[in-house]
Amino acid sequence: MPDSVEEITPEILLRAYAMGIFPMAEGRDDPDIHWVDPRRRGILPLDGFHISRSLARRLRSGEFTVTADRAFSQVVAACAERDETWISRRIQALYERLHALNHAHSIEVWSDGRLVGGVYGVTLGAAFFGESMFSLATDASKIALAHAVRGLKAGGFHLFDTQFLTPHLASLGGQEIPRAEYHRLLAAALERDARFDPAAYSSAAGAAPSGSTQDSTQTS
Repeated sequence: MPDSVEEITPEILLRAYAMGIFPMAEGRDDPDIHWVDPRRRGILPLDGFHISRSLARRLRSGEFTVTADRAFSQVVAACAERDETWISRRIQALYERLHALNHAHSIEVWSDGRLVGGVYGVTLGAAFFGESMFSLATDASKIALAHAVRGLKAGGFHLFDTQFLTPHLASLGGQEIPRAEYHRLLAAALERDARFDPAAYSSAAGAAPSGSTQDSTQTS
C-alpha cells in the first residue's frame, strides 16, 4: 500500500524491517513508498555460499580491490541507474540517513580506481537486509557478495535477507523460504547483536573468501 502523506523517518523504516517488510517505489521519481512483505522470501545462507571455480580464480587473482563503506552514495546511485528501478530518490535519501546512523552499509568493488560493482543493505541486530547490487565488470557483484558473506560471518550476523530469489542469487546458494519461516529467522536474528566492521569486508582482510566450490559458467 503506498504512503504519499506521512513523513517516513529512519526510525519508521527500521521498525518496518523489524516487522519483515521493506520499501519499494515504481520508479526513480515516484513520490510514494510501497511496503512489501512477499509470501516467499529470498535468503542467502551464510554457511551455504557457492563459489564457482572461475569465481574462485578471480577472487585469488587480485584483479579487484574490495572496500566497505567507502562509497555508499555511489553504490546506491549505481544500483538505481537502470531503465526500471524501485529505488526512488525518496528511498535513496532514506538510505543515506540510515547510513549516517550506521544502519546501512555498502561493499564496493574497484578496478584500476574505478567503481565497477557493489552491494548495499541495512543492518539491524544480527540481520543484514540486502537491498540491491550492481556490476559493470564480469563477476563484480559476485565478488562483492563473497566479501559480504565473509564479513557478515565474521561480524556475528545470522541472516542475509535478499528479499527475492533471482537466478543470479540461486547460482550462489540463495534459497527461497515461506514467509512464516522467514519471520522466525528474522525474530531470532533480531535478538542477537552483530557488528559491521568495514575492515572485515576488504580485500586486505586476509585470504580470499571461501565457500563451497561448484562448476559454473555463469557470470554477473
